[in-house]
Amino acid sequence: MSRREDFERRRRELNALVLRGANLPIKRFFALDSDVYGEGALSRRTKELLGLVASLVLRCDDCVSYHLIQAKENGVSREEVVEALAVGLVVGGSIVIPHLRRAFELVSELWGEG
Repeated sequence: MSRREDFERRRRELNALVLRGANLPIKRFFALDSDVYGEGALSRRTKELLGLVASLVLRCDDCVSYHLIQAKENGVSREEVVEALAVGLVVGGSIVIPHLRRAFELVSELWGEG
C-alpha cells in the first residue's frame, strides 16, 4: 500500500469515528473546513497551496499530506508545490525540515522524482 493510500484510508476511518461521536460544534467545524477550500475569489489550487504552507509552518504532517494530495488532484504542478514548500521553510525556519523531508517523500510518490 502506498503512503497516499494508507493516509487516505486512515483519514476516512478516523473522520468517520470522530463524526459518529461528534457534537454539533465539531460537525460545524468539519463542515466549515470543507467549505473554506471550495472555489471562490481564490481558486481551490491557490487555497491548497496556502493550506500546504500553513500546515508546514504549523508542523502538521497529516495536514501537509492532505494538502499535497488535494493540490495534486486540483492540477497543481510539482514546481508550484516545491515553491510553496520553500515559502513554508522560509517562514517556519529550520524546525520544519523534518516535515519538509516527509513532504518531499510524498511529492515523489505523487508527482515522481523532479
